[in-house]
Amino acid sequence: MTDTIEIRGGVDLPARRENIELYTSDGLTLVGELALPLEAEPVATLVCLHPLPTAGGFMDSHVLRKAAGRLPALADVAVLRFNFRGTTSPRGTSDGEFGEGIHEEADLAAAMAFVTERALPNPWLLGWSFGTEVTLKYGLQFPVEGAILLSPPLHRTSDAEVAAWAGSGKRLVAIIPELDDYLRPAEAVQRFASVPELEFVAVEGGRHLWVGESQVSRVLSEIVARVNPGVLPLPTTY
Repeated sequence: MTDTIEIRGGVDLPARRENIELYTSDGLTLVGELALPLEAEPVATLVCLHPLPTAGGFMDSHVLRKAAGRLPALADVAVLRFNFRGTTSPRGTSDGEFGEGIHEEADLAAAMAFVTERALPNPWLLGWSFGTEVTLKYGLQFPVEGAILLSPPLHRTSDAEVAAWAGSGKRLVAIIPELDDYLRPAEAVQRFASVPELEFVAVEGGRHLWVGESQVSRVLSEIVARVNPGVLPLPTTY
């Protein structure tokens, strides 16, 4: 009889994990990882777009790393993570240099080409902080089910780029921490008012970096509620 694993911190539950490379239209190679359920076929795919590289964001930023460590096993979800151009993590360094949220359009396109090539099902964009800017600016051009925004700062995203999601047929979920450093719930309601079908989630006590197991669990549960709600509630042991 195997020991029970308490699901918290950086635990990696069983999954098929593969180091991958993505190839951009402007000739760069990006490094990443694909995590798949160990035995079942995935029911959905999370394409993870990480926080600001110039402020320490990378594919291993903790919520994204924990999504890859837990959700293939707990929710039958495929998790694709990669480093934006010029970004380094233990997996390696992606070619190029930071593109100010402009050249990263090609990085997202490379990830979505990989999703198509591997026939990964029901893709969702999962952006966190800077990753939400790339998601909002460029996500509509790709065949995704929707986008989940964690702590969107809306620094690089114009009002017109936000409004374009209205009536798109793609779901848009904004998960806003009560105590965010950049965009708190009251202001977020106003900034996203142009998208009436937005799924708005204000997290009491939440902070921009989602530190602590209770905040991580809440965020992962909100994600799974969109991509495979039938498996909720997520267990705390495995």
